[in-house]
Amino acid sequence: MSFLEKPVPGRLLLDDTVPLNAVIETSQNLQSHTEYIIRVQRGVSSDNSWQVIRRYSDFDVLNSNLMVCGITLPLPPKKLIGNMDREFIAERQRGLQAYLDTITQQPLLSSSLPVKKFLDPNNYSANYTEIALQQVSMFFRSDPKWEVLEPLRDIGWRIRKKYFLVKNKEQLKERYLLSWVDLGPDKFLSDKDLQSAMKLLTSLSTPYLCPLLFSSTSESSALLIRPFSERGSLRDHICKMKPRESYLKKYCNPKKSQGLELSHIKLYGRQILEGLKLLHDGGIFFGHLHASNIIVDDDVCQFVDVENGMLGVPSVLRPAFTQFRKINTTESIDVFCFGHLLYEMTYGRPPDSIPVDQYPAVPYTAVVSVLQSILSTEACKSGMPKVSELIQTPLFSDVQLQHSEKLQIKVPSRLKEALKTAKESLEKRLQEEQRVIHQHRRLTRAQSHHGSEEERKRRKILARKKSRQSTYENEEDLSVRNNNNSGSGASSPPTCPSSPTPPSTTGMSGCLSTVCPHICLLKCLSVFPLICLSSCFCAVYLSISVWENIGQTV
Repeated sequence: MSFLEKPVPGRLLLDDTVPLNAVIETSQNLQSHTEYIIRVQRGVSSDNSWQVIRRYSDFDVLNSNLMVCGITLPLPPKKLIGNMDREFIAERQRGLQAYLDTITQQPLLSSSLPVKKFLDPNNYSANYTEIALQQVSMFFRSDPKWEVLEPLRDIGWRIRKKYFLVKNKEQLKERYLLSWVDLGPDKFLSDKDLQSAMKLLTSLSTPYLCPLLFSSTSESSALLIRPFSERGSLRDHICKMKPRESYLKKYCNPKKSQGLELSHIKLYGRQILEGLKLLHDGGIFFGHLHASNIIVDDDVCQFVDVENGMLGVPSVLRPAFTQFRKINTTESIDVFCFGHLLYEMTYGRPPDSIPVDQYPAVPYTAVVSVLQSILSTEACKSGMPKVSELIQTPLFSDVQLQHSEKLQIKVPSRLKEALKTAKESLEKRLQEEQRVIHQHRRLTRAQSHHGSEEERKRRKILARKKSRQSTYENEEDLSVRNNNNSGSGASSPPTCPSSPTPPSTTGMSGCLSTVCPHICLLKCLSVFPLICLSSCFCAVYLSISVWENIGQTV
């Protein structure tokens, strides 16, 4: 059953996880206010950039929308008098730039709809809640047994995914979670194969996958229904928050977050690894493992949103693992995400940045060893361990599981081949993006090194050395030319073959034979005497010889 036959007009398959960078280029004063011209860039390509113009009041509205996060953001204060002075505007521009840097470098804030809409209004101006309501209403007209109880606003971070609390009219006491999601840029399954994959997921009954009760897909979106956990996700448990709260309020700056006990880290970690192995053995790629996608029911961890990879939705950790070219397969992505999750289970919060080489003190040496094998600089450069290798580590190998039988997912051969092809396409897109990021990073390092103070000093010293060397060589060449012009081995003036040869004289034979050969006086009188006079003692002989020749000629 398809609840939407055609895609939304003008729909763009944007990757919402690609970070936006913002730089205030300049400001301009109008009659009563100042406008700031912001250059925004998506990703690392300077070609993918644009300008937006914002007033201080726009920044103030954005800040009001973000106050729920519980983080003190450095927005410059308002000023009513003197706010058009040049020095004040320059100072405020610096303050607004610091504000933009703060919100674009904080993962949850930078991915929020208010920030995206502020920096990229052309692509984020749609009312996604209204679109979701329209699709859900169309669905309920075709299947009246479901009823919407309330929208769960902003419980998830995805801009193009909306949640509703629903009930089945045949089971009035039960509550279910309905999610509507827009298809993403990593959707490489055909519509027919996607429907087959979703049908497979709704038929699965395994201990490590949260049951998917209903699914419906179209050319542009999907609608899914699964049980609703009143206890919330594993992240809600770690942060000590209620599941229906806004995700910015719950996760940006939780005050009571706390890591798990070692026994729970071992148990949950082993169960999560078993769930990953189950998916990989069945040829199903995940890529969306994090604490918000884990539901703990009776001390058993269950994956939520396993369908995200098939729907083409990019991973929340994509900006992190695209920085490392060795994390380029779906299994390595899942292992990387597991390391991220293991860190959060241990310390009560996700790591501030990756790679991680220094770990806060904990009594769990075995946990730190596993974290180092995944999140350290060396691990990110050399590659991730396998899921089976992690299961065999001392931290997880001795964990006793409730379900000891071998679990497996039977996937039809045609669908398995389609999933394999889609997985390869996903990995290819990832590797191409990693290549572009790697090239940009190398270029940035080269430009930074070229513009550094130390490099400028080195180039100046080298230029002075070259200048002195060039001056020395020029002076040496000039000296050689002068010596050649004045020495005995210098090139002689033009000679006349018919001129008589002067008699040899003791002590002057070398000079007379090379510098002072007889030449035609009438043709060379103006040149030859000067050369001889300046070069040797042949001047006396020359004078006599010249006058003899004159006399003979006359």
